Amino acid sequence: MALYWCTECIPLSVTALLPVILFPMMGIMESSEVCIQYLKDSNMLFIGGLVVAIAVEQWNLHKRIAIFVLLIVGVKPALLMMGFMSTTAFLSMWISNSASTAMMLPIAGAVLQQLCETEANAEEREYSLTAAKDGQENQAFEMGDTKENHKKELKPKDSSINMDAHKDDDSKDMKEIKENVISKVCDRSPEAEQRRLQREQKYAELKKGMSLSVCYSACIGGTATLTGTTPNVIMKGQIDELFPDNGGVINFASWFGFAFPTMLLMLALSWLWLQFMFLGFNLKKSFGCGTKRDADREAYQVIKDEYKKLGRMGFAEGCVLVIFTLLVLLWFTREPGFIPGWATVLFNKDKTYVTDGTVAIFMSALFFCIPSKLPGCCGKSSDGAPAKAPSALLSWDIVHQKFPWNVLLLLGGGYALAHGSEKSGLSLWLGESLIPLQSIPPYAITILMTLLVAAFTECSSNTATTTLFLPILASMATAIKIHPLYVMLPCTIAASLAFMLPVATPPNAIAFSFGNLKVIDMAKAGFVLNILGVLTINLAINTWGVAMFQLDTFPSWANVTKGP
Repeated sequence: MALYWCTECIPLSVTALLPVILFPMMGIMESSEVCIQYLKDSNMLFIGGLVVAIAVEQWNLHKRIAIFVLLIVGVKPALLMMGFMSTTAFLSMWISNSASTAMMLPIAGAVLQQLCETEANAEEREYSLTAAKDGQENQAFEMGDTKENHKKELKPKDSSINMDAHKDDDSKDMKEIKENVISKVCDRSPEAEQRRLQREQKYAELKKGMSLSVCYSACIGGTATLTGTTPNVIMKGQIDELFPDNGGVINFASWFGFAFPTMLLMLALSWLWLQFMFLGFNLKKSFGCGTKRDADREAYQVIKDEYKKLGRMGFAEGCVLVIFTLLVLLWFTREPGFIPGWATVLFNKDKTYVTDGTVAIFMSALFFCIPSKLPGCCGKSSDGAPAKAPSALLSWDIVHQKFPWNVLLLLGGGYALAHGSEKSGLSLWLGESLIPLQSIPPYAITILMTLLVAAFTECSSNTATTTLFLPILASMATAIKIHPLYVMLPCTIAASLAFMLPVATPPNAIAFSFGNLKVIDMAKAGFVLNILGVLTINLAINTWGVAMFQLDTFPSWANVTKGP
């Protein structure tokens, strides 16, 4: 399965179904026991989170949030990049990375195009005014000499006739000036042509930087929440599968508490690196330092026009926003850790009856019940006929069309593989063979593993990478008596650090085609970001990660020594 996932010789989801065929035939597990692995609690969390994301996309709530943030940050190059990165990262926490990238890139392109055109027009006007001023001064000097000569030669009786003649001469002179100016503008000087080339090159680089910033921030933002990207859900599922007595150590609130600060730090470092690589550290140009140019005003107007096109927030969009906000609040307060959550007080007194998956399915089910329009009071339309009932916020056809069913099978295949490894004794054998690693300091193991996963995920999907590595890392952790989360958590986040190649992740591929990028552009920017990401993750796991999860101790729930 590892070989098939890496080479993709058959679809990933088909490979994920192999345990259903092979485990019963090899006498490892009964078919019913294998099949039950394909729809566990973490899969339900994944389904609920994605249905909410589909509803947000369906009613354009994500676009309204994105453009509103851009109106706040403005259009100065550095602030614009920061605005696009922060907005994309926030959206990727809740909707798919590909959807947030595909939505943000056209907005970025439109703003940059307007900035470029306005700057070109400003330069053209400045050049035209300078040329016109020079032409008028020269022509005025010549006209002055001509008029003096005319005055000496004129006779009193011809004064009225000659005044009309002078007016005609003046109008002809002005026409000549305009024609000279137009010809000068049309016949561009080498300096003007050079300025044009420099401007186009500057905006081409800026477009590359903006495209990369959007796709990278989508990958980084997805790491902040448990439902943000598939590896995070796999991590929760594997922990619950391999260590069933862990007491819900990973839930939405605990994951967010660890991963959100890590994401912010990675995002800030990414912004600084892309700023240095594509914009330089010229504070006056990048931040504007209080200046207001026509180009900025007109580009800002483009964003305002986009926001106006959305119109006022309708009933359906408001409902989606309320349900989305309620879902996040319920996730955070279900079991916050420092106080008993609502689920603990109401339902989970002796067992964990209600999980994050329960909340996700409950809130996503509301989208199929709540109407997309306020029902009429009288039940009749304007022409007197019975009014039709408004459609619901979501229909199953839309969900069926947009839902990534292949990922659901991939999740199940990973859980089946982990369960089969445990039942067959492979996990125990693997753990015993890794006991010599006890002599290496834990922090060094974590650095090496995160580097290995970050390199591996460039060539294979982050879902397959996580599915392959997490059971091995869990076996290693139990063998050398270190906290399983100390290696599993950083490696899960490292699986999302696919920054170097266009094929590494869908957001990279979208940005690659949009921004006229070369592979070397992405490789240069991505290599440094991979290193920064690995260092950030290891800093996080050794500081607030240790404090949050007591990673300096070996928990009793991890002491699993089951054989075949």
